[in-house]
Amino acid sequence: MKKSLIAIAATLALTASPLWAEQVLRLSHNAAPGNPKAEASLRFAELVEAKTEGRIKVEVEGSAQYGDDAESLTNMRLGTMAFSANSQGTTSGVVPEFAALGLPFLFRNLEHAYQVVDGPVGDKLDELANGKGLVLLALWDNGIRHVSNNTRPISTPEDLAGIKLRTPPDPVTLDIFNSLGANPAPLAFSELYIALQQGVFDGQENPLMNIYSSKLHEVQKYISLTGHKYETTPLLASKMIWDQMSKEDQQAVREAAVEAGTLNREMSLAADADLRMKLTDAGVVINEVNQAPFIQQTKPVYDKWAEQYPELVALIVAEAGKQ
Repeated sequence: MKKSLIAIAATLALTASPLWAEQVLRLSHNAAPGNPKAEASLRFAELVEAKTEGRIKVEVEGSAQYGDDAESLTNMRLGTMAFSANSQGTTSGVVPEFAALGLPFLFRNLEHAYQVVDGPVGDKLDELANGKGLVLLALWDNGIRHVSNNTRPISTPEDLAGIKLRTPPDPVTLDIFNSLGANPAPLAFSELYIALQQGVFDGQENPLMNIYSSKLHEVQKYISLTGHKYETTPLLASKMIWDQMSKEDQQAVREAAVEAGTLNREMSLAADADLRMKLTDAGVVINEVNQAPFIQQTKPVYDKWAEQYPELVALIVAEAGKQ
């Protein structure tokens, strides 16, 4: 009888072991299907499963189906969610230094931004994130941002006067538009379309890809190519869950994050010219902007942030100057 029980137990253990070996982890993001963030998240899931030989599977839910970015950050810090392709602004609510990546007119173009964030700047932000229960796996792209609104084309800072402008919950963005004379206020991205449709805000600011993929152009008349700031998409992991992974799986997940980020960036780089045509065809009026007066008027934003985070801002500005 004893031998029979041992044999049965051994059989059950062998049968059960693949089930216990497989770990299913969730990834949340707020982007619509087709957005570079959404496509990169799906690629990340595929790569993680392949690189861990099926030990880790990632379930991806977009369009804030698992909750908005702020909820995702809370859940990761509690260890109830593994990953989030989050927003730079919302992440700065937990790790304030992330907002410094959005200093106005810091980067010439997307390639310049990538060169800066992939070096010591990204390493420093990962260190800071660790202290808040998060792991920074990669800094994906969330584009160079432009202003859209229903009042008038924006050609000078004076054109922003009095315009109710939705921003992400990002202090640098608020500082930028306060310095330019607009009336900015934060709102979750998942609530933005309805807020514009109902006239709660006159306008907003986002990369063209976000405007198009989330159909914001349906409720906006004008897009002005201000290029006022760049934002990343921090791909974050729960440190509680991360610390339970083997070193081998941690390495696999980091590699997957970087490789999926390549897709994200390629899509962003390819998108802008095509999107201008699509948005114009959809009836949106698009205008170019002379950035010089905007740059001059937002200089106090640098002074404020350099005083608040002197070492990090000095590092970011120095790295941007090297490239």
